[in-house]
Amino acid sequence: MQTYGNRINNQQVMPTDDRWLQTSSPYTGEVWARVPDSPAAVDTAVAAARKAFDEGRWPRMSGVERAAIMRKLGALLTENAETLGQIESRDNGKIIRETGAQAKALQSYYDFFAGVADKIGGDVLPSPNPNFLIYTEKVPIGVVGAIVPWNSPLMLLTWKLAPLLASGCTVVVKPSDITPVTALLLADIAADAGLPEGVLNVVTGGAEVGAKLSGHTDLDKITFTGGGSTARHIATAAAQNLIPAILELGGKSPQVVFDDADVEAAVNGLLAGIFAAGGQTCVAGSRAYVHEAIYDEMVARLVKRANEIVMGNPADMATEMGPVASDAQRERILGMIDKAKTEGALVEAGGCLDPDLGGRFIRPTILSNVDNQTSIVREEVFGPVLAIMKFSDTDDITALANDSEFGLAAGIWTKNIQRAHGLAKQLRVGTVWINAYRAVSYAVPFGGFKQSGYGRDNGLEAMDAFLETRTTWVELSGATRDPFVLG
Repeated sequence: MQTYGNRINNQQVMPTDDRWLQTSSPYTGEVWARVPDSPAAVDTAVAAARKAFDEGRWPRMSGVERAAIMRKLGALLTENAETLGQIESRDNGKIIRETGAQAKALQSYYDFFAGVADKIGGDVLPSPNPNFLIYTEKVPIGVVGAIVPWNSPLMLLTWKLAPLLASGCTVVVKPSDITPVTALLLADIAADAGLPEGVLNVVTGGAEVGAKLSGHTDLDKITFTGGGSTARHIATAAAQNLIPAILELGGKSPQVVFDDADVEAAVNGLLAGIFAAGGQTCVAGSRAYVHEAIYDEMVARLVKRANEIVMGNPADMATEMGPVASDAQRERILGMIDKAKTEGALVEAGGCLDPDLGGRFIRPTILSNVDNQTSIVREEVFGPVLAIMKFSDTDDITALANDSEFGLAAGIWTKNIQRAHGLAKQLRVGTVWINAYRAVSYAVPFGGFKQSGYGRDNGLEAMDAFLETRTTWVELSGATRDPFVLG
């Protein structure tokens, strides 16, 4: 059993009330670490972030100085990538092939936003009165509360942390109670990189800690990735405090396969879209619409490949899919599959626990004989379940794909570029992949429409989200003006 404390002012802080959360391996069930569950620490952490913003060096550094520390942070993360990937895999059950690759990719995000940190500027604006000089500046928004989920905790934290650090903000992070450890380690590495005290603070705990942070009256912004029910509470708290929020939420993303698609590429894309990370990703391509001309072939290929997916120890490089992250997640997914079966869905593959591994290992599942009214087609599963449907009229596919409360992402598979672009323009989603799926980049904005949230991570739009515009008017003539006349 390893014990970790919160990270406040670059120091490890143990809970004063002796409240703890345990974290266990989804693969073995072994409890291997404990972290604080201390709502009282939220006030201390926010106060540290506020002092660092109001009085500290970080917002007042030049962009060049901030960039240098961020680049060092990125380099240190790469040096520690193997350890970080192993711990994340132990915490959430994702295969080391993915957690390790994500840990190695973190540096590119800090490097990208470091390259933007010294380019924050403003404008000189035309004046309606020649006696005035008018200019704008982009200034950091202030103290940010960041709440991140368990499915890709390091990567999704970095999506928030890199742009807000580059902007000059300070932050209090609340990681998931399922995967709390890597955020604490990242804070240690950031301190080693030279990040000043109070800039990055991490407070662990359960729902009480999250609620206290999201409702804190001394935040200037909150950014959240997670589920819609929690997001509604966060949005309400932000509105009551009159602060903006970024909400990156769930999805029920469609993948549309036309009859002229490269079938092998489409099969690979559908498999990666739903079974990578065990389907525990917001962009999971969980709704497949396949043209009737190739439907039978696609189903046969998908079923064969799904049945061949290697499940087992996430730390083994040969493993292609690990367990789901928790018992609650397992029961929820299996319950949704059972409900779909009562509604008429046919199980083409999976639909059950792995007969050899049991535990939290749900076999890659493919369901047919479903439509847009079937519950499993409408609700986010967050697990390895693909609902596959046949279509014949290409004029109807836009309505079918858009028939969801979510609007995060979509995939289109066709060799007809006019068809691909035409459909992409009509889809109400934040990201469209054409003949690809699940590609992301530090330079490319990511976020959703509708119930998939608002605001964007990554790209220059993410940087803008942590900056405010200040306008300054300078009277140049020195002439006495009429105090009762505007301007």
